[in-house]
Amino acid sequence: MPADRGDPPRTPRTPTISEVAAEAGVGRATAARTLGGYGYVSPELKERVLAAAEKLGYRANALARSMSTGVSHTLGVVVADIGNPFFAGMVRGISDASRARGFDTIVLSTYEDLDEEIAATNVLIDKRVDGVIIASAAVGRGEVTHIRTALKQGVPVVLVDRAIGSLDLDTVVIDNRDVAREAVETLIAAGHRRIGFVWGPPVPQAPATRRALLAAAARNVWTDGERLRGYLDALDDAGIPFDPELVMVGPKTEEHATEEVGRMLTLPDRATALFCTETDAMTGALRAMRARALSYPGDLSLIGFDDSAWAAVMDPPLTMIEQPVRQLGAKAAEALLDSLEGAEPRRETHTLHARLVVRSSVGPPPAP
Repeated sequence: MPADRGDPPRTPRTPTISEVAAEAGVGRATAARTLGGYGYVSPELKERVLAAAEKLGYRANALARSMSTGVSHTLGVVVADIGNPFFAGMVRGISDASRARGFDTIVLSTYEDLDEEIAATNVLIDKRVDGVIIASAAVGRGEVTHIRTALKQGVPVVLVDRAIGSLDLDTVVIDNRDVAREAVETLIAAGHRRIGFVWGPPVPQAPATRRALLAAAARNVWTDGERLRGYLDALDDAGIPFDPELVMVGPKTEEHATEEVGRMLTLPDRATALFCTETDAMTGALRAMRARALSYPGDLSLIGFDDSAWAAVMDPPLTMIEQPVRQLGAKAAEALLDSLEGAEPRRETHTLHARLVVRSSVGPPPAP
């Protein structure tokens, strides 16, 4: 009877180890050792098994192999959002460095949600990855149980982009505080004293004092707190008093950044410059300016984080901080791979330098 033309095509069956062994004329145990990468097999028999596996189209079960050898040649990567160009570039650096040393990568996004991060870490442990690189949303000692669990199970962890003070681990970051300070100093040198900070702590209202603001930032991700410290350092050095009205607080969204910048622009003594510490913060600032028919640098000076091609082609082009994203990922991967290959973990912080790319979005403050 002819086959029903409506039936889906059959998926080719994967050959078994026993079939590979029969094709090669060896025992099943010899085929298993060869294909699993463990134990001794003579060169002649190994060649026969590999030739038979190629002929039959045999594909090794990586999970089964990792269970027998204890090595999967796979790294797990946990980031906030793989769709964000910063994290995409960082993951590219991790992947390139890992592939060069024979390792694959599995990447999971958490959207800055700690519960999602915990679940992602557990999934990677269950997948038997050899090590994990995490851009963690955790800030306190009580939030790192999942990382300690991984370490107890013999899975080494390297932190990237965010440091966690309660963990003694290899950590790869950029000099957030220093480069933020340099950016704000650039605005001050142009004559600005009313400088807004866009992307502050996600608290309901701005703390009234510098100390309270830093305490709120300490409950946030490490990068945001470091950039805020750099902003405050520059104000202190110039003798400019801290004004909580010039710091964005609340939800970290582009829409809220637009609202907060709009508020700063309607103050009696309004902001004349903005330091935007995320891409969405800069986009929100530009939307708020457009809604008020303001231009830069004539009405408002701007400096942002995460330089990109779009910032360079804006008219005028934007002054931005360029982060070494691929190097950040590559350095994290190298630290993890070194420990997997027997090197003693250094448990130190590796700090890479970010660069202020000066273009045309900074000028003197507008006349009163």
